[in-house]
Amino acid sequence: MTNLQQAIKLPVFEKISSYCKENNIECYVVGGYVRDFLLKRKSKDIDVLVLGNGIEIAKNIARSLDEKIQVTVFNTFGTAYFKYKDFEIEFVGARKESYSSNSRNPIVESGTFKEDIDRRDFKINSMAISLHPKSFGDLIDLHNGLDDLENCVINTPLDAVITFSDDPLRMLRAIRFASQLNFSVSEKLIRIINELKSRIEIVTNERIVDELNKILLSDTPSIGFNLLEKTGLLDFILPEITNLKGIDEIEGQKHKDNFYHTLEVLDNICKSTENLWLRWAALLHDIGKAPTKKFDKKIGWTFHGHEFEGSKMVYKLFKRLKMPLNEKMKYVQKLVLMSSRPIVLAQNNVTDSAVRRLIFDASDAVDDLMTLCEADITTKNKSRFKRYHENFRLVREKIIKVEEKDNIRNFQPPITGAEIMKTFNLKPCKTIGSIKESIKEAILEGDIENNYEEAFKLMIKEGEKLGLSDGK
Repeated sequence: MTNLQQAIKLPVFEKISSYCKENNIECYVVGGYVRDFLLKRKSKDIDVLVLGNGIEIAKNIARSLDEKIQVTVFNTFGTAYFKYKDFEIEFVGARKESYSSNSRNPIVESGTFKEDIDRRDFKINSMAISLHPKSFGDLIDLHNGLDDLENCVINTPLDAVITFSDDPLRMLRAIRFASQLNFSVSEKLIRIINELKSRIEIVTNERIVDELNKILLSDTPSIGFNLLEKTGLLDFILPEITNLKGIDEIEGQKHKDNFYHTLEVLDNICKSTENLWLRWAALLHDIGKAPTKKFDKKIGWTFHGHEFEGSKMVYKLFKRLKMPLNEKMKYVQKLVLMSSRPIVLAQNNVTDSAVRRLIFDASDAVDDLMTLCEADITTKNKSRFKRYHENFRLVREKIIKVEEKDNIRNFQPPITGAEIMKTFNLKPCKTIGSIKESIKEAILEGDIENNYEEAFKLMIKEGEKLGLSDGK
């Protein structure tokens, strides 16, 4: 068995142990820190269970470590925490909880060690290590959490119906832990989550999104999203994704299952990036296919305009879930909208003009867009897979060459609207925008170089076409 003494070889644990001895109280490290140590995972969050006043002990321990440490106190829940070196350490007095049917916020009362352990969400989070000198380093495992760790399975310490009814967020947390740890959720829990899935509606969108983000940031998010779909939770949280599920057939012609394709793309992109919002883009890149799906007798199944439709759906989805409607949302929208552009370039002879327009439209997101498109290659045909990736490699090379030559990324027109107004003695009007657009189009088409001199000449020429005088 793992030497648990190693788990608590930190100055803070020595301080707590000494405090226990001096004041004749019991303290334990509980929850995620114990779980992660046994799984040989690094953890920066330490939860300390106290049979006594957790707030008072937190203040005393913090003071003994460093007088400058600031302790944050939550009197309602009897908890306090502070940061020490790389760790966040929370102290809580043993407690028991009760819930009302329309809220996941518990009514908290003082409790025994067992009552506190019993209220934990999952068996793997219910283990504790004693910090008292007489039993320092001993593992207390009342619910056989160690067995679940060894079997890589998620179970609840007590009746799962009560556990999930009391706090429906735990249904999502079960799936999140499965995704993060590459564990399974017991069949019994899956059945109960399916029965109670509508309870998720009392959980705030902010907490739901927090769990979704953690699933997306796991190494293999498809584990989590497959479980969300299997339990029925995904219908309540992201119906745009479940709407992609299924294969239709008319006159012998089928389309691929876009739900499972999406999860494959998501897993692919996670091999290349830890960018959360790029992972969101991968998850949502095909959501426009459900509302745009049509069957054409001549060409089969079509999804015309699904990128544009999907980009509009991104905004509605972010707004519904109370996600940020700032540059992060716009970034995801842009990638969804442009998700097919590089694919088109990869299938044909790539012109400088087409590449310039891609760089101009994608701007700083062009590299992420290419990464998304590469992840979107899920064909099982080895020669086709190799050919697509080779084509994208050529597109990337072309992007680098064109960008070095033309400096299109974060494009700023060489001629400003103010200069056009001054040159032709104009007041603000549509003509200024028309001239600027002509200059931009000429640069993107490669008709002129992206510099002031050539842009100025074109400005004069365009002005003459419009009957304007430069005043000379």
